[in-house]
Amino acid sequence: MSGRRNGNRIRGPQSALTDFLAANNISAAQIRDDHERRQREARNNGEGPSIAAGAAATPATGEDGADEDVVEIDEEEEERVREDSKKRKRKGEVEALEKIKKAKAGKGKGKEEKGKSKGKGKTKGKKGKKGDPDDDDDGDSDDDFDPDDLSRDMYKKSRPLPGQFEHCEICSKRFTVTPYNIEGPDGGLVCTPCGKELKKDVKAEKKSAAKQPQGRKRRKLESDRLDGLVNRGAKSLQQMCIETVAKHHDDVEELGDMPAPLVERLSQIFSKQRVLKPKTLPLFLRPDLQSVVLHDAAYLEADDYKQIFAVVPNVQKLVLGNTCQMKDEAMEYMLERCSKLKHVQLYASNLVSTEMWEKFFTVMGGRLESLALKWLDNALEDESVEVMARECRNIRRLKFKLCRRLGERAVAAIATLPKLQHLSLQLSRDVSNESLISLIEQRGPKLLTLSLEKFLDADDSLLAAIHSHCRSLQKLRVSENDTITDAAFTSLFTAWPNASLVFADFNATRDIDNNNSDGPLEDPIGLGSAGFTALMAHSGQALKHLDISSCRHIDLVALSEAFCSSDAVYPALEYINVSFCSRVDTEVVEGIFKACPALKKLVAFGCFDVGAVRVPGSVVLIGVPRAREGIEQFGGYFDGDGVGIQGIEIGGMAVEVGA
Repeated sequence: MSGRRNGNRIRGPQSALTDFLAANNISAAQIRDDHERRQREARNNGEGPSIAAGAAATPATGEDGADEDVVEIDEEEEERVREDSKKRKRKGEVEALEKIKKAKAGKGKGKEEKGKSKGKGKTKGKKGKKGDPDDDDDGDSDDDFDPDDLSRDMYKKSRPLPGQFEHCEICSKRFTVTPYNIEGPDGGLVCTPCGKELKKDVKAEKKSAAKQPQGRKRRKLESDRLDGLVNRGAKSLQQMCIETVAKHHDDVEELGDMPAPLVERLSQIFSKQRVLKPKTLPLFLRPDLQSVVLHDAAYLEADDYKQIFAVVPNVQKLVLGNTCQMKDEAMEYMLERCSKLKHVQLYASNLVSTEMWEKFFTVMGGRLESLALKWLDNALEDESVEVMARECRNIRRLKFKLCRRLGERAVAAIATLPKLQHLSLQLSRDVSNESLISLIEQRGPKLLTLSLEKFLDADDSLLAAIHSHCRSLQKLRVSENDTITDAAFTSLFTAWPNASLVFADFNATRDIDNNNSDGPLEDPIGLGSAGFTALMAHSGQALKHLDISSCRHIDLVALSEAFCSSDAVYPALEYINVSFCSRVDTEVVEGIFKACPALKKLVAFGCFDVGAVRVPGSVVLIGVPRAREGIEQFGGYFDGDGVGIQGIEIGGMAVEVGA
């Protein structure tokens, strides 16, 4: 029953005074009882109206003086009771004031205020120890008490309880108070929207006031060096605008009629910063665009892909990376809307079924000119590639990398494409050497670029087939192989009727034997000294990109003859990677700087013989531990696939790097 009665009580909002009294254990009922008790005592002592009148009439009647003595005693008693009441009231007010002060000190208004309050407490304690008989109020005299200060503190501390209504200090709107409302500049409460804005302003002020850690600046410098950004002169206005847009991407509504190359550059920055989301996606979509390039679409959902094809129906080039939410419905919608699509690059589209891939190849047919698929697990089969080879006869550029279910049948189907000019393969399944040789024999004469990565079974006969059938190659990559010998590389570049290569990548072609790191000395595995010398003699004057990392069998003599001789000049060479070539030393690096006037980036990880070296201002030197701290100016960037990317220009000059 008691629970029912308590549940039926009506509880309304409490005033600030009620809240204050309850917090300080002051009971209104007790105050009322004390007041009634004092009234009863006064009546009993003769202060009632009738008794007072009788007392006034007594002298007039001339009665005995004993009654006057009683009245005087009662008046003295009443005065004493009144003084005690005032003293108790004053003591209670002072205690309440002290509690308010302690509460304020507890909120952390500063170490000085805390120290002062502690000092006052110590003083009071000392006074109490002296044994002052009149010290009834803990050492505080009546002159120190100010009722106005108490009232101001009471109203200052008071805060509306949750559930009450209050007006926002900033926008003056009425809102319901919650425990999470914060105070405004003048001490009043603010509504939730204004509170969020205040928090943003506070965070921005703290962020601007805080100095950027030196470690973060150093990491940014190293990141820019790895990206190969050009630092020469002040930033261009275009670059500053691009960086500003990327920094304040949440506030940008549209990019206007920005040229397509700048839109793609912004897309690269947004992808690198992981801010390409459904909210920012409309910035890169315009009906007049012919290309949509989004390198990181991981945050996009299924409907966002439909939005791309709905807004840009005339797209001809589509590049989407990390398309983990792209499904059959989006592919179906793309086939319906995008009738001019010719170039497709999709990475990690694992939710697209094999049936949809076959339908895609069938519908696209002859208008598909380039296709690049990467990181496909279970969707793309050999049968799908056979459908592609049968339906899409105009494909000129083809790339399959890390597609787990492609094998020899796919390679055989690719060999039947009549117009194929650019081919890049990295398959997870084993492919026989005979299948690769058949591919080279059929498509080799028309190939301009050929990239074969991680074909472990490929041997010397593959390079012999390239030497015999390829006449127009500009880019050649044969990497991560431990079977092809140095003699095969030497034969490839000796009297090869093919024009000079522009792009050469033979990284990680070496013998893998933990017990014999030098490999067989009589017949070295991978690109060795003789093969490297033949490569530079054949293509050195036209090479722009050279990657010989982890080719451990190139000795110091071959490197010195290639870069340190007096007549060694390679006018077009812009990128060199000699990482983990243990014979590279300081002299070789200096020779590279002198022999390659157009050099922009030199990568030399694991070359521990490189010491003090003078680095030109337009060159990035990456991977040399002793030179890392000294290099602050560096050069441009050349992509691993032979595509130049414009970098930021800030300013640079040659610096001396000490050991």
